[in-house]
Amino acid sequence: MKKPNNTSLHEPAFHIVKRDTIPLGKAMLIRVAAVAAALLLCSVLSVLLINANPFEFIETLIDGAVGSARRLWKLAKDSAVLLCISLAVTPAFRMRFWNIGAEGQTLIGALAAVAVAFYLGGSLPNTVLLVLMLLAAVLAGAVWGCIPAIFKALWKTNETLFTLMMNYVATGLVSFFLVIWTPSGSSVLGALSVGHLPIVFHEYFLLIAITLILTFVVHIYLSRTKQGYEISVVGESENTARYIGIGVGKVIIRTMIVSGAICGLAGFLIVGALDHSITTTTVGGLGFTAIMASWLAKFNPIVMIGSSAFITFLDQGSAQISTNFNIDSSFPDMVVGIVLFFIIGCEFFISYRLKFRDSDQNAKKGGAGK
Repeated sequence: MKKPNNTSLHEPAFHIVKRDTIPLGKAMLIRVAAVAAALLLCSVLSVLLINANPFEFIETLIDGAVGSARRLWKLAKDSAVLLCISLAVTPAFRMRFWNIGAEGQTLIGALAAVAVAFYLGGSLPNTVLLVLMLLAAVLAGAVWGCIPAIFKALWKTNETLFTLMMNYVATGLVSFFLVIWTPSGSSVLGALSVGHLPIVFHEYFLLIAITLILTFVVHIYLSRTKQGYEISVVGESENTARYIGIGVGKVIIRTMIVSGAICGLAGFLIVGALDHSITTTTVGGLGFTAIMASWLAKFNPIVMIGSSAFITFLDQGSAQISTNFNIDSSFPDMVVGIVLFFIIGCEFFISYRLKFRDSDQNAKKGGAGK
């Protein structure tokens, strides 16, 4: 006996459908709601875990980031460094080359800048020394970025693992040179008295200005030039790129040279404007944080100004929470993680929507009645 055809009983209650378009205002509203929900959850957790007033918790978070002129400058400075490294990884990510080596590329650029200052600092004028430090840092970063690109272009190696491993090689090189430069065996190189960027208006102003100028240069490069167009095509489809005559291997190598060079520039700025020295933790994990800042901005350099500032705001504000409430760094780290988790999660509702079975059936009935 033939069973009745009743397949509707096996249809799922809902399924996920990709949105065609969503108004910018609605997308921003979803993101703002996600941040508000994350901060609300953090406030509740502050009551349960550290017995803090939720309003005091939020006030401390804001005060820690923008509560004084000094904190505002620190926020701008830290945002600029993060933004510079985020700009570096963006061309590679647009090409779907997952460069996880920005940490090492920035560190090797900083090492090259310090090496020039260490060996030539006493024999050259400061202006000439700064130019040589810049060139050495950019060249070192470009070479460090080019190596995995060559292997990817010629032998199809996994760029994620390759660039990640090169971070450890860069850290090892820094440790090696610190042993050479510190005969006492401390491996702690004091602040160099040479190779300092000049102070204009404020000690951080030049760093911030250079980064903002670089932001617009990278934006123009990616959106208005032939090379930027080739990066986008290779990212969309390597087969399509080859079909229209684009040399995929050439684009991969060239783009990673650009990416590494910008990381080298970031290393130079850290040395010349901020630390005037180097350690294995000079970059401080910003090479990985930059991935988040770039992704949140959808690889748009202009939007990246906001995403970098927002991540820095959370980090700086949560550090103040740690100080005021006398707790270790685990709780502030949790705050940053929760907020970023909510932001990442809200992207699902911006890109997709839930389509329920009842609405599908009603749509079919409505179409049949017409």
